[in-house]
Amino acid sequence: MNKKLSIIEVFAIILGAIIGWGAFMLPGSKFLKSAGVINTFIGLLLGSICIIIIERSYHMMMKDTCEEGGEFSYVYNKLGKNHGFIVGWFLSLAYLTMIPLNASALPLVINKLFKGALDFGYLYTVAGDSIYIGEVIVSCIAIFLFMLINLKGIKETGRVQTYIILLLVICVIFVFFGMTYTAGTQTLFNSYVYNYEFDLNQILQVFAITPFLYVGFDAVPQLATNFGFDNKKASILAIVSLLVGMMIYNVLNIATAIAFTPAQATSLEWALGSGVIKYIGRTGFLVLVLALGAAVSSGINGFMVCSTKLIGAMGKKQVIPYSFSKKNKNGELGKSIVFVSIISFIAVMFGREVIIWIVDMSSLGAAIAYFYVCIVTFMKQKEISKKNNIISRISK
Repeated sequence: MNKKLSIIEVFAIILGAIIGWGAFMLPGSKFLKSAGVINTFIGLLLGSICIIIIERSYHMMMKDTCEEGGEFSYVYNKLGKNHGFIVGWFLSLAYLTMIPLNASALPLVINKLFKGALDFGYLYTVAGDSIYIGEVIVSCIAIFLFMLINLKGIKETGRVQTYIILLLVICVIFVFFGMTYTAGTQTLFNSYVYNYEFDLNQILQVFAITPFLYVGFDAVPQLATNFGFDNKKASILAIVSLLVGMMIYNVLNIATAIAFTPAQATSLEWALGSGVIKYIGRTGFLVLVLALGAAVSSGINGFMVCSTKLIGAMGKKQVIPYSFSKKNKNGELGKSIVFVSIISFIAVMFGREVIIWIVDMSSLGAAIAYFYVCIVTFMKQKEISKKNNIISRISK
């Protein structure tokens, strides 16, 4: 049991995969100008409801198949190797690209706090993005540290993730109430509430990106063999984590709306950060940067867990070399962890813009994996219904 994850640790891994850089940047760059506060809330809520519906399929499949690999294992067992291959590679790309995406965000966090401290040692420019050796070093150090943590064992990974998420939640609460107390709610109500209009187009603009925002909710099936509790609780935990993640997105959006109108927020490089400096001061900004750093770090850790579990499962089914499924002395997928880390090291060398392109494309792959799970769940349900009908006829 000491190797099993607790409810809090699983919650931390899921939430850490859901909340990342976007939760802090999207309020100014997209949410407020595209949908305001209320329509953004509706869009995120509808997206959450759809993901919860999909999660019910995961819950059913977890009762039927309790093994690492999640979506890949479900599809492989039901539809065969070819379909399993498609789902496995689509999903592994979606997971794996999120590691360098978050790792490349860490230098941005440090640069915001220390004003370009890592912009030294210019290397080259890719897609208009200048790559500096200072930024690459920080990104690679972060990946390396989480690689070492994951190699030590899942329990150690869960413990570290819990501390990071605790820091994130505390800092977000501080920022929200600090902004509410110091800035008041006049701008919020005047710009986003009193003149509110229901706009389906605005809602759909937010709803459309929720698969990207919520990638990571499906960490639960990847951890199916590591629970210290039953699958029913794990399913409920996935839903709770998703709703908490949705609320954090909304809380940070409201905190930005407290400070700026849509036009003002759009004109700023980082609207939330500017608002916190303006109304709470340097101390508040430090707390915000800590929250951002925690979100980025938890994303690296969470997706490293998901990626390695998936790749290990693919190795076990021999879709990729079997050696990826071998475990180290701590019972972890050592080769998979090192492989994922090496790919992430290479990815950060191409710069953030290239990584974002790949992440945008791979988000479609995650949606395809969700679709496959719904198909195999439907097939499974039909089988159950057929068996029940046969049993009913025999009993009669």
